[in-house]
Amino acid sequence: MAADPLPNPIPSPAADDGDIVYPSAIPFLLVHLGCLAAIWTGVTWPAIALCIGLYWLRMFAVTAGYHRYFSHRSFATGRVFQFVLAFLAQSTAQRSVLWWAAKHRHHHLYSDTPRDVHSPRHTGFLYSHVGWIFARRHDTTDLTRVPDLARYPELIWLHRFETLPAFILALVCFLMAGWPGLVVGFFWSTVLVYHGTFVINSLAHVRGSRRYVTGDDSRNNLALALVTMGEGWHNNHHAWPSSARQGFRWWEVDATFYLLQLLAALGVVRGLKAPPERVLRNEQELGARTLQRTAEQLAERFNPERIAHAIADALQAIDLSTLQKTLADAHDRTAETLAGLNLPHLPSRADMLVQARAMFARTPSFDDIVDRGHSLLFAAIGQHLVAVSARTQA
Repeated sequence: MAADPLPNPIPSPAADDGDIVYPSAIPFLLVHLGCLAAIWTGVTWPAIALCIGLYWLRMFAVTAGYHRYFSHRSFATGRVFQFVLAFLAQSTAQRSVLWWAAKHRHHHLYSDTPRDVHSPRHTGFLYSHVGWIFARRHDTTDLTRVPDLARYPELIWLHRFETLPAFILALVCFLMAGWPGLVVGFFWSTVLVYHGTFVINSLAHVRGSRRYVTGDDSRNNLALALVTMGEGWHNNHHAWPSSARQGFRWWEVDATFYLLQLLAALGVVRGLKAPPERVLRNEQELGARTLQRTAEQLAERFNPERIAHAIADALQAIDLSTLQKTLADAHDRTAETLAGLNLPHLPSRADMLVQARAMFARTPSFDDIVDRGHSLLFAAIGQHLVAVSARTQA
């Protein structure tokens, strides 16, 4: 997918203080506060069973529905089961499938860049976990990102009445188990599914291991995979997003995929997509976008602005006319002459290769990353030197 032209970077959370849709935050907070009503309603075994069952059922709707089907189209199904998945997913009160898929596709396009809607790197952990949901600029749905979904009238209907499935489920819980069913069965499971989903946006970009170079901070995390039915294999997912299976190794538990296999055997779903063998062996060449982002990360690690300031400070102490004469007389001893001027050390390609091996997972594209990173570093140093010079002359 080609990237659209980059507009101005998104503002930081601090700049977002006056841009929070407080009315939409109120129901979210009320659901959390509603959990405390168990003090008065009591906690019954039927309500606990309802809570546990609804957690896993709706987590599957999030992982298989919101994520792997509607966002990434990693398998196919008929319109009836598509609607069932959408209805169950929206019973989690995480907005419509059109909104969710549009935001998630945007996330993959700009993952952990300033344009990402929920990057811990740029917006902080808490904002990436939950705060971004209430920012006014994220309230609308960009239907141009989900034209494949927006052509279905039933999904458009669910989009317009996005909270209806949650209200219906809450009523069913009340009818089944009374007030404890509503509070424990519905509210408790809803809050658990909220944060089970949100930790993938936040913690799965902070804690865990990285098998693949993906140009972002996605991690594999066993604990998160267990509580989210396989979503914790997040670095695997970012390496090949269209795969219906996110646990690439046999020991990487992916309960969502196992259930999808069962549904495929029953004929409910079909065409489960799998990563190519070259990806499983980690032998794939990086795409242009991933290569560029990874090279930028490598160049940034060497702090080009600091190097530029050090060069500028060193040059200020040198009589440039004398330096020009010295270099003119140096002939083939230019390198030795420059070395004697106490200029700061400029990172070599070998330095960058060592740093790249420390920063990134194994990839056949190491040489390309280092070469591009080296070029980007010196280009950035040059830009900073120009800026320093302009400020000095002003």
